[in-house]
Amino acid sequence: MAHSHSKYADFEVLREQAVTLRRAGYSLRQIRDELKIFNNDILNQLVKGEPPPEWTKRPNAKDDVRAKARELRLQGWTYDQIEAELGCSRSSVSLWVRDLPRPEPRYTPEEHRALMREGLARRRATEREKREETKGAALREISELTDRELFMVGIALYWAEGSKSKPYDRRERAIFVNSDPGVIKTYLAWLDLLEVDRERLSFRLLIHESADVEAAHRFWAAVTDIDTSVFAKPTLKKHNPKTVRKNTGDDYHGCLVIVVARSAHLYNRIEGWWNGIVAHAEARLG
Repeated sequence: MAHSHSKYADFEVLREQAVTLRRAGYSLRQIRDELKIFNNDILNQLVKGEPPPEWTKRPNAKDDVRAKARELRLQGWTYDQIEAELGCSRSSVSLWVRDLPRPEPRYTPEEHRALMREGLARRRATEREKREETKGAALREISELTDRELFMVGIALYWAEGSKSKPYDRRERAIFVNSDPGVIKTYLAWLDLLEVDRERLSFRLLIHESADVEAAHRFWAAVTDIDTSVFAKPTLKKHNPKTVRKNTGDDYHGCLVIVVARSAHLYNRIEGWWNGIVAHAEARLG
């Protein structure tokens, strides 16, 4: 019994020393080293009930974020807004603010839809501005087009969009079809460069039967600088009721077909020019 009482007395002495050190701001490691107590269970018993000093507490990085989340929620912010503002997960936001009252809607459904439309309009305007800046910069890069450059452009343009003879069906006629006014103007400028007489050209519309043919004639007459009386009888495309047409409305003018009369020699030159371009491209590819 005396031995047990001695051990108890020793523990009480150690506890008194440990508590004194703890209240002086010592950490558990410092108390262990000071009192030479290397058993963690005993060490914890010695300081039981004594809070650790503030400097030993590991700071919680999320405490500030949590406090900010609660502040924003009290201001009426939604979960999505808080999540985007603070860069934290929605589950964390929910955990931090779920005891707070649900904010009243800041906008009526109509106001919310209007704000969404305004935001979409601003985004589209910004995107449109960026596109125009890109196209403007690209336009300035072209600078002045030389005859040689136009010559090469025209060859590639015709081979992409013009009629081509087949080994089994040699037509050898220069026929060009396109719906883009810029492409048509470039093609005509190319023919002028080749000194193809405009009197050899015939023009015809390829257009859906439901379109305004007369308006299309006026449109293409202005593009090509010719009179509407010059156009040949249009080719009308029948509408397939199983398909949904997107090329409708005032912006639809059909395709313009340009035929060069007596053009077998011209066609064969075009084919030869194109073969020359391909041969040089293949050589560059190694």
